[in-house]
Amino acid sequence: MANTLTTLRLLLIVPFALLMARGDAGPAALAAVVLAVAIATDLLDGPVARSRGTASAAGALLDHTADCLFVAAGLAACAVRGVVPWIFPALVVAAFAQYVADSYWLHPGRILRTSRLGRWNGILYFAPLAGDILIRLGASALRPLLALLVWGLVASTLVSMGERLRAVMGSSRGAPGSLAAERGDPSRR
Repeated sequence: MANTLTTLRLLLIVPFALLMARGDAGPAALAAVVLAVAIATDLLDGPVARSRGTASAAGALLDHTADCLFVAAGLAACAVRGVVPWIFPALVVAAFAQYVADSYWLHPGRILRTSRLGRWNGILYFAPLAGDILIRLGASALRPLLALLVWGLVASTLVSMGERLRAVMGSSRGAPGSLAAERGDPSRR
């Protein structure tokens, strides 16, 4: 059941992106409904999996992948319209790729390795989508706040990626068999 909810979110990606690519109010109203359904499926899939005893690392990866693709597609559609800078959806995808690489390839056998800032970024990535929808529905006073939010998320995503890279580099320096560990690197004492 949980994976069905997540799969529904995956199926909503293309319709949502097409609705977000349009600048008028009609598609914005439909985009609001699709966004609400996507958020509901995101809020429900984890608790459903845990309550049914079906939670798994594969399910968590599917959930995070659906979130990334949904948000990135919506933000890319906004970028096509000039609402957000192209760097924003690109950073969302890059941060997700770094998260997966760190979790699965650099630390094999582990579950997804979250960070507090990365978690908050992941949640807040939905906010610019909602903000754009509200602006298209007539709340034009939100436009400056949307710009601040977007650039704040660009900055926090860069910080989060830097923190993850620093953590990976730091853990690899003192890892058994690494050059730093063999030399007795004083920074690791």
